[in-house]
Amino acid sequence: MSWPLCRGGQRFAPFSNQRRNGGAALNSEPLDLRAKAHWVWRETLAIHRRAPETRLASSLSAVEIFVALYYGGVLRFDASQPLAAHRDRCVISKGHGSICMYPILADLGFFSKDELLRVCHSGGFLGGIPDPVIPGYETVNGSLGHGLGVATGMALGLKRLDSDRQVFVVSGDGELHEGANWEAAMFASQHRLDNLNLVIDDNGISMLGYTDDIVSHHSLSERLTAFGWDCRRVDGHDVLAVQAGLLEMKATTAGKPKALIAKTLKGRGVPGLENAPLSHILNPKPELIDSLLEQLP
Repeated sequence: MSWPLCRGGQRFAPFSNQRRNGGAALNSEPLDLRAKAHWVWRETLAIHRRAPETRLASSLSAVEIFVALYYGGVLRFDASQPLAAHRDRCVISKGHGSICMYPILADLGFFSKDELLRVCHSGGFLGGIPDPVIPGYETVNGSLGHGLGVATGMALGLKRLDSDRQVFVVSGDGELHEGANWEAAMFASQHRLDNLNLVIDDNGISMLGYTDDIVSHHSLSERLTAFGWDCRRVDGHDVLAVQAGLLEMKATTAGKPKALIAKTLKGRGVPGLENAPLSHILNPKPELIDSLLEQLP
C-alpha cells in the first residue's frame, strides 16, 4: 500500500495494526487548533521582540507540536497542580527551542500572563533556557541530548508503579546526533516501554548548519524501527495531523516505545529566518518583527 506524500517526498505511514487502548477524541472544531497555533506563533514573536536572548527559529518550528499536545486532548495535566501524580509527563528536551510554550502555559493557567512581559527581565522567572522553576516544565533542559534518557527513566518508573500515565518527550533532530539518545532508545525497546512517546521536531537544521551536512536524518524512521520502536511521520505544521498522530501514538500499546517524526521548518513564517542554515543563532531585526505583527491579525 502506498501512503500519501508529505513535503520532501516522504510518505506518511500509520502505526502498525496493534492492540490499542484509551485516547481522547479528536477536537470537534478543527479551526480552533489552527487559530490557537497562529496565536501562539504571534505571541512567540512578541516575546522575542521584548527578549532577543530567546531562540526564535527553534521555537517557531515546534508551535504546532506543543499546541496539539496541550490543547488537542493528548496530555493529561492539572495547571493548578503541575506536579500532580495523575499527570502525564512531558519532557521538553529541546528546551531552548520551546519559548512558544510560555504563552501556552500562561494561557492554560500554569502562571500569570503578566509573566510573558518579563521574559529574560529582572523580576521574572521565564528565562531564555527554561528550567523546572517554571510551572509545567519537568526537567533542566540546557544540555541537549539527555531528554530522552530522562523520559525513559520516568517511563520505566511509571511501569513499575503500574501507572497508566504516559511520558512524552519533545526532541530536536539536531540533538539526536548525541549518542546518549540511542542508548536510551535501546533501553526503552528492551524494556518494552510502550508508555514512552518521542516527538521529534525534524526541522533539518542544527546550531550551525543543516543536519544533512553533519549526520543526515533521512533514514531516521528506519533507524528507530531497527531499534525496536513503532514509528511514523507527519507534517509538523498541520496541527490537525499532528494531533491525530499524537492521539494514535498514545493509544497504541503493544510493548514498543513509539516515535512521531514531525517534519517542520525552522524559523517558519519569518523572512530571512525560515530554513536559513544559521537560523538557530540569527535574530530578525526588530522592525521586521513589528511589521509581521502589524500585518498578520
